[in-house]
Amino acid sequence: MHTGKEKVSRIPLAPVLLAFSLAAGNIFLAPAAYALSELHKIPGQAANDTPPAQGSAQGQSQPQGGTTTPGVPMADPLVKSQNNQGADKTPGAQDSSKPVEVIYDISKVPEPVRKMREQIVEAAASGDLERLRPLIGTGADQTQVTVGEPTDDPIGTLKDLSGDPDGDEILAIMLDIISTGFVHVGQGTADDMYVWPYFAEKDLKSLTPPERVELLRIVTAGDLSDMQEFGGYNFYRLGITPEGKWKFFTAGD
Repeated sequence: MHTGKEKVSRIPLAPVLLAFSLAAGNIFLAPAAYALSELHKIPGQAANDTPPAQGSAQGQSQPQGGTTTPGVPMADPLVKSQNNQGADKTPGAQDSSKPVEVIYDISKVPEPVRKMREQIVEAAASGDLERLRPLIGTGADQTQVTVGEPTDDPIGTLKDLSGDPDGDEILAIMLDIISTGFVHVGQGTADDMYVWPYFAEKDLKSLTPPERVELLRIVTAGDLSDMQEFGGYNFYRLGITPEGKWKFFTAGD
């Protein structure tokens, strides 16, 4: 048996529960719908814009009639730009204006050149700078050992250039220089000369790996980097004329 009091408390409860359920459903569904709409947005696209279909997006990679979609970078021009970079444009990187024939066979040079080279090697290997004096000569025919004005005491100058008080370092450098490959330059002119090392007449940017190793027997890697920045070989070089005159042993370009 039910009383009137129970009916009064039960009747209004059903509508309240229904309203609460509908409200709760709206609360949970609204964020989900918002998040889904955000997945289709493209950065920079207005909220009312309709995202392009997948097929039209693919078609943009091959535009027809020169029409492109603003704001979308095209792949083809970028690839062509990289492929068209081509050869090195650095000045001197492909300079073929100074082709050189590197010589290693000393028998191919005139006898006076071979004889002077042999005497320089023997004097330098002795460790005695004074043994170079008769080879250097005096006066107008004196071997140049400095860039610029000739010195009154070439042996003393070589000793000053050496990193040790006895001049052993400069003699060792001389041996290293004259033991490399060499070139014949200025044929038929007043500057006809056999020059050691051949790097003095070669573009350092065109060196092969073996040539780089050969150069690094004379200079350090830091020296080589500086030379490439400078634009050429600027360490010691030695020149002998076809008549066997020791013309110079100097550093610099």
